Amino acid sequence: MSDHLLNVLLAKRELTVDEVREFAEVLLDESVADEEKAGLLRALTAKGETADEITAFVNCFLEKARKPDFSAVTDGYPTIDVCGTGGDKLDLFNVSTTSMFVIAAGGAKVIKHGNRGVTSLSGSSDVLQELGIPMQASDEQLAQCLEQANVCFLFAPQFHPAFKAVVGVRTLLAQEGIHTIFNLIGPLLNPASPQYQMVGVTMEARTADFAQILKNLGREQVFAVTGHTADGRPVDEFSNLGLNNLYKAKPHKDEIKLHPLTPAELGLPEAKLEEMAGGNPAENAATLRAILSGEERGAKREIVLLNAGAGLACCNVVDRIEEGIALAAELIDSGQALRQLEALQSVFK
Repeated sequence: MSDHLLNVLLAKRELTVDEVREFAEVLLDESVADEEKAGLLRALTAKGETADEITAFVNCFLEKARKPDFSAVTDGYPTIDVCGTGGDKLDLFNVSTTSMFVIAAGGAKVIKHGNRGVTSLSGSSDVLQELGIPMQASDEQLAQCLEQANVCFLFAPQFHPAFKAVVGVRTLLAQEGIHTIFNLIGPLLNPASPQYQMVGVTMEARTADFAQILKNLGREQVFAVTGHTADGRPVDEFSNLGLNNLYKAKPHKDEIKLHPLTPAELGLPEAKLEEMAGGNPAENAATLRAILSGEERGAKREIVLLNAGAGLACCNVVDRIEEGIALAAELIDSGQALRQLEALQSVFK
């Protein structure tokens, strides 16, 4: 372990860019023991990561990422990623993964970047695999997905090979219940650098930071949101359970403002948490299909309408979230959203 780095963290001093680079190299060094890495990560978590430190970590890791080129099939279309930090411990179904098919039906190209579930029963890759979408796809197949279905999934380990060195320490700290920088930066590491991004943030004190960091990374518009349950627990999605604190960011605007939104203000009834329960990948895949087919008409459909509507507004397909919600309902009821899923599945048949 770097004694210098540990001393800086224990002194609660902010890491410089060079120190972050040194820290990143330690984490990605397979010869360093997981417990040594865990010691540094525990100290960083205890100190609290600043926005500048997070930005520096993201830049270090993106330098080592494999970057796909989808320009031939995305030219002229808005590209967007929709994801969350995880860690809300509410075990909802896969809301953003369901929403992406609706956004894709609206004409945007959704380049979703994600991984297997670590803090939940079913991550985005888990439910997609259950639906017949393999994780080990070539760049050519992923481009075909974007061309035919307007959506593709970038499986993080395939594009961040250096991260195999932190699998052990992430698992170790997750078992301890420690929320590390890796729980924060996953949504910031999309190697395709989409134009737009909507991100759900569990740690509400970080929501504005996410908007700022993604703006710094060049996104044309960012929606960073922390939803809430009725009793105030954070949700890493737009929520129809309670208040949503939304921060919007654009490159040409310096100020990042808070926009509080309630379900009622967006024309939706307030749902109950038990109505949103997820399960294992098979159960969540069945829920996803039921929503896209129009079979599910209750609260789970409504949270997807909300998140898809917000995504459509984020990438400027519509001007307002309310318009996006209405369009999302039309895209599901017309069968177009389900056709996007079927088009994605057909690539791999």
